[in-house]
Amino acid sequence: MRAFIVVDVTVHDPVRYEDYKRMAGPTVSAFDGRYVVRGGKTETLEGDWHPGRAVVLEFPSTQRAKEWWSSEEYRPAKELRQSIATTQMVIFEGM
Repeated sequence: MRAFIVVDVTVHDPVRYEDYKRMAGPTVSAFDGRYVVRGGKTETLEGDWHPGRAVVLEFPSTQRAKEWWSSEEYRPAKELRQSIATTQMVIFEGM
């Protein structure tokens, strides 16, 4: 079953975040993932959630998504992101 990682990012350093995006992209692909949403305008339809930068990743399975997130390939990008942004990240199984 496919897995989707949904991310709400509040970027504190936009210049260095561009470095993160360049670093992260190839690692997503290396683990058979793809970006479904990467930035772009958001609009709240219900509730009080107002995401900063929205990102949705799709992987072929939860296992593959977790392998990416914990991988040595992604580690440098993840450490950079964690130092320049506040992130909320969840994983969902879906069709």
